[in-house]
Amino acid sequence: MTSQSPDNPPLRQLVLKIHSRCDLLCDHCYVYQHADQSWRGRPTFIRPETVRAVAGRLAEHTRARALESVSVILHGGEPLLVGPARLRDICAELTRTLAPLTTLDLRMHTNAVTLNRRHLDVCREFGVRVSVSLDGDRAANDRHRLDRRGRSSHDRVLRGIRLLQEPEYRHLFSGILCTVDVANDPVAVHDALTELAPPRIDYLLPHSTWDSPPPNPAGAATPYADWLLAVFDRWEEQGRPMPVRTFDSVLSTLRGGPPLTEALGLAPSDLAVIETDGTFEQADWLKTAYAGAPETGYDVFRHGFAEFASHPGVLARQTGADGISDTCRRCPVLRSCGGGLYGHRYRAENGFDNPSVFCADLRSLVEGIADRVTDRTFAPAVLSLPRLSWAQLELTRLLVRRTRQQLTAEPDTADAWRLLLALDAGSGTAPHLDEVLAHPYVRTGLQRSLRGPADAARFMALAAAAALRAGAPATLSWDQPGTRLHLPTWGTYRLDAPGRIEVTVAPGAFRVRGVDEHRTDTAGTWVRPDEIPASTRWRPLGRLLAQDGPLVDDADPYRDCYPAPVAPPLESGDFAERLGRAYELLAKDASDRRTAAEAFRPTVLTPLEAGSGLLLGAHGFGALGVAVDVTPEEFARELPRIGRRARLTALRETADLHRPGSPAGALLDLADTELGRGARPEAARALTGLTLLPEAELTLTGAVLVSQLWSQWADLHD
Repeated sequence: MTSQSPDNPPLRQLVLKIHSRCDLLCDHCYVYQHADQSWRGRPTFIRPETVRAVAGRLAEHTRARALESVSVILHGGEPLLVGPARLRDICAELTRTLAPLTTLDLRMHTNAVTLNRRHLDVCREFGVRVSVSLDGDRAANDRHRLDRRGRSSHDRVLRGIRLLQEPEYRHLFSGILCTVDVANDPVAVHDALTELAPPRIDYLLPHSTWDSPPPNPAGAATPYADWLLAVFDRWEEQGRPMPVRTFDSVLSTLRGGPPLTEALGLAPSDLAVIETDGTFEQADWLKTAYAGAPETGYDVFRHGFAEFASHPGVLARQTGADGISDTCRRCPVLRSCGGGLYGHRYRAENGFDNPSVFCADLRSLVEGIADRVTDRTFAPAVLSLPRLSWAQLELTRLLVRRTRQQLTAEPDTADAWRLLLALDAGSGTAPHLDEVLAHPYVRTGLQRSLRGPADAARFMALAAAAALRAGAPATLSWDQPGTRLHLPTWGTYRLDAPGRIEVTVAPGAFRVRGVDEHRTDTAGTWVRPDEIPASTRWRPLGRLLAQDGPLVDDADPYRDCYPAPVAPPLESGDFAERLGRAYELLAKDASDRRTAAEAFRPTVLTPLEAGSGLLLGAHGFGALGVAVDVTPEEFARELPRIGRRARLTALRETADLHRPGSPAGALLDLADTELGRGARPEAARALTGLTLLPEAELTLTGAVLVSQLWSQWADLHD
């Protein structure tokens, strides 16, 4: 048996065809209306023994690749035509076999024409999330999506969607898929879909090839880009009320993130298709290319997923830029476009070694979105380090507000929010609040809260730390999940046990006490952080260079945001002593120190495991990870270089320096890196490349930065 190389991406998505016929006769359907007509020879519905074989093969693959989750999309034809009883048997078999091994994500794609409560009760039982095909308002939808008697499907689809929106089923609704027809009014289509308040909209280009090009009734140069950009403008005007996968994918890749759909970007395919007879196929939209295009010769009774994954057609969609045409590899929007959907590249004379038949549209779409989202207003943060620090602080304040919104269901956080607002309003307390908010790991904690479960205890501790620094009396209570209460910028208080606590703040002191019947620390003791020793329960953070130096933070629970592991809390002063000598070296050489200070003055130093050197991480501006064994000479030598990187990263977080996806991004990286090594010719070449770019590629802020880099290069060269 052929085994899949562990270097190949595992297959995580299975499209399982459970019924091979449909109750609509859509004239743009890739299953029934294109070159491949293999559906005619398939069983009408999948047999129980086939489902068992599918589940067994997928379980085998899950174990072999140690997959944490797999997704199975029930598909057709029209999957609802199997009926509720068969649908339940299919879901039960898949769940029984796979749920003990991995997280099973069951989904179904349907036209919703016959969707009823019996179907949805099955979906609710097994957590099947449902997406629905709808092409817009009645006129747009019925242009193609009629039933076999030529009747409208629109009202029946809306009835199914409204059923999905009822309270007991609402959590199952995953979104609407809409096939683009440029003959329809884009704004009218989008408005009709947004009126239904779907969790997500996915606009799909009509399946086409160079031999069977897409409709273009007006003969426009980029009709599909024009249509989608009109929708994008409307979506922006509405305030982006729900995700739109095509737009979100472009926005993600323009900012350096991953693609969010197989139709765009360079991510390797992780998809398999199994037909009702158990045969493995490649992505079934390949049916638009030629008869037999998706076939592999494999089936679940004789072959496994590893063999399917080794099929040349599957491998061709897992090779990134190496698997696309030379024309695509030279294109400036390659990262976002990725050559388009594989099936859209087909031409009979040379197969799939072509750009997408939508090539001009895709480039126009990516560049149009990039132009629309680029903020070209001038950002003063580029002019000085204090202005950059202020812009970073404003970004953290925005994250605090968003985190508070996420925590509105947590009653304790209302008191913390009122305290933060009061501190911010006071002329004598606002600077102290800013000092806490500027701590880099406050940013890290807020960002993690927005990406996952919000940390209510951390939010409460943030407010308490700010009150303590401002000397403002306050009392807050909350459920503390661990025995370490960390107050940002201050230190860590040790509790006897997790549970409900009350923190009282007074000028220059605080008290922590348990407030439930199982606690032994119900009385609490006052801690005065500035006194030595303060308390056996209290471990303060230290500073270098007395009161104006960087904080040595070796205890914050959110400091683990570096490419290397953080060191455990320090037990001696060796680390601080070495860094103190490093700052003395920096002070001796005014020119070196000037370069470091212009770019970066660390406010927080965090010990990392030995051998890590100096590193930046995913945190707010001002933090620097430093290996516990770093020498003073290494620190003084590397700080200017890594400081430049910190400044550029911080600028990008607060301002657009260039149009997203522009080659200017890589050139700025190169120029900044090489300048950190001196007046190297590579830096001059990168800066020259930036100068030669079209004017629209750089924003005014970016142009000022390039001018600054040229000045620095000239100073170094002289």
